[in-house]
Amino acid sequence: MERFKGFLRRKNIVISAKRYGIDALGAMAQGLFCSLLIGTILNTIGTQFHIGFLTAPIIQINEVPYTIGGMASFMSGAAMAIAIGYALQAPPLVLFSLATVGYACNALGGAGGPLAVLFVAIIAAECGKAISKETKIDILVTPIFTTLVGIGAAWVIAPPIGAAASAFGQLIMQATLLQPFWMGILVSVLVGVALTLPISSAAICSVLGLTGLAGGAAVAGCCAQMVGFAVMSFRENRWGGLVSQGLGTSMLQMPNIVKNPRIWIAPTVTSAITGPIATCLFKLEMNGAAINSGMGTCGLCGQLGVWTGWVSPSEQAIANGAAATIPGAFDWAGLILISFVLPAILCPLVNQLCRKAGWVKDGDLTLA
Repeated sequence: MERFKGFLRRKNIVISAKRYGIDALGAMAQGLFCSLLIGTILNTIGTQFHIGFLTAPIIQINEVPYTIGGMASFMSGAAMAIAIGYALQAPPLVLFSLATVGYACNALGGAGGPLAVLFVAIIAAECGKAISKETKIDILVTPIFTTLVGIGAAWVIAPPIGAAASAFGQLIMQATLLQPFWMGILVSVLVGVALTLPISSAAICSVLGLTGLAGGAAVAGCCAQMVGFAVMSFRENRWGGLVSQGLGTSMLQMPNIVKNPRIWIAPTVTSAITGPIATCLFKLEMNGAAINSGMGTCGLCGQLGVWTGWVSPSEQAIANGAAATIPGAFDWAGLILISFVLPAILCPLVNQLCRKAGWVKDGDLTLA
């Protein structure tokens, strides 16, 4: 056993929740962002603003034309797998081999492809790391082994994993339609909390394929955390903190949450309020790429996702019954209130009550 543990240490194979559930999941979200999300944004901008080079097909694969954005989205599986390999510190030959593995796995996983890619890329990367530089013909053995293990794992587990993730996502979305108030609270709070934790809410939403009303609740929860923390900590962190948390991530507050968990009360209560307002009053739907549901105000991706879903719904959203629509003043008002105005008002108010109760003190929200 000691020899085996020594081998794992030598190969930098660390079997832990942090390595797989935080590092790999977070990197997967970045890979998905740089492929599927960027592709969706480019396609939407090109279509809405009639930009020729963004709407013109640049390549045809199996008689299907692809634009620049289309190609970016097409390579999402490869991008996710390479990002996961990078997070796992895979050596070059393993890392580059994951492009094939990720593409195949995402295709085999269907609507739940991202979750399948997470599992399969981890398996392929760790197995590839184990064999790397163990032979004198490493340049042949490592990529062949990594590719065969990855494709084999994808062939066996990607379809059931993808189906399970898709089914669970469908369950959440159907439950939100049937119980918009209670599910609005549940989805908003859980996804918002995930956004602030050192895990990836964007990856979780993508894995589950959250669009529609559930996607809108997720956007509300993420905005409550990001805008809420940004505004209620303004006196400590000023403009730099407002921007870094409001357009970056509320995850910056995690060290402070560890010191005093009660500072998390206000954003969480705010998400519990804005979630059902989004689902019941404004009927806010996020029908862009599912990853947008877990982005909040990060680069305004949550809002871009809602807008994209209005004018050009994603394939996943269309499969769930979404259709293009022309947003009215009520829709825009709902998006602005849920995303910015309500979190900026409610969160500081709740936090003020926490301060009066002695639960939050000056300096508790100061960023390092």
